Amino acid sequence: MKNWIKQSVQKIEADYNRSADTHLLKIDIPKAPSIHLYLKDESTHPTGSLKHRLARSLFLYALCNGRIKEGTTIVEASSGSTAVSEAYFAQMIGVPFIAVLPKSTAKSKINKIEFYGGKCHFVDSAPKMHDAATKLAAEIDGYFMDQFTYAERATDWRGNNNIAESIYDQMEKEPYSIPSAIVMSAGTGGTSATLGRYILYRGFDTKLLVVDPENSVFYDCFKSGDRSLTNNKSSRIEGIGRPKVEHSFQPNVIDRMMQVPDAASVATMLWLEKIIGRKAGASTGTNIWGALCLAEEMEANKEQGSIVTLMCDSGERYLDSYYDEQWVKEHIGDIQPYTDKLNYWFLK
Repeated sequence: MKNWIKQSVQKIEADYNRSADTHLLKIDIPKAPSIHLYLKDESTHPTGSLKHRLARSLFLYALCNGRIKEGTTIVEASSGSTAVSEAYFAQMIGVPFIAVLPKSTAKSKINKIEFYGGKCHFVDSAPKMHDAATKLAAEIDGYFMDQFTYAERATDWRGNNNIAESIYDQMEKEPYSIPSAIVMSAGTGGTSATLGRYILYRGFDTKLLVVDPENSVFYDCFKSGDRSLTNNKSSRIEGIGRPKVEHSFQPNVIDRMMQVPDAASVATMLWLEKIIGRKAGASTGTNIWGALCLAEEMEANKEQGSIVTLMCDSGERYLDSYYDEQWVKEHIGDIQPYTDKLNYWFLK
């Protein structure tokens, strides 16, 4: 068994060693010239999203804790992107993979999971994923990867080229090299936990702002301290927001949270393509809307500095949903007021 684990770890580490870091793009804000906005493009990972980092960490964590053995079937509860990345690594080391997904998951994500050899098990909504994954793993004697529990502990938050260390390294030669703020949305809570811990560990004077979509309990948990909160609705912004407070969500390392309307997230996502010529997912819209609101506050207070946020995945995955005008009208509503606000911010 140890020899197989050793070979599996070497395969995953070799894949990482072949990968370049993701780009940090600079976006000028005409209405806030003293604020420099940066967007870290995580869509360029081999599996197309920020979750590639998480999946790699989860596999290494499970392998080195003896929880994955040769032939072990991996089961994961996911809205799609984590499952795509985990299917990739499962195929790499030769183990079966089953994703437990909401029926509403983007078809392109389902196709990618199957492309990497994974299978899909569907549930009616996001609140049902966890229990279904736990049950399925027990029935087949598989291993439930459980990203929502292990995300915050699988990544080395002190560095080792985690996303936080990467951001600060790439900012080194910028005019405001230590960001005034990093803005991040929460799905598992693992990335925000890594960012917050790294900031504290290195003693940086950077605020961590976590943005949350509608139908998510993370914001209310942050405000109230109540980790028992639940919601029976699914987030309309794929990949972020949760109906319960996950183990990986660590509010004590977060400086501030902001609720972002779903219409603002989608409007910003669509607007972004005009700025950078690339399509992004709706969670990126959530991130950038929060960053722009913060930039507006800083400008009003005559502050200078930099803000860093993330492009979580590519919009090519959402051509049948967020990039479909009729779908947006039916599922999200009127986004025009937010589009008008974005256009105002970027008037020259």
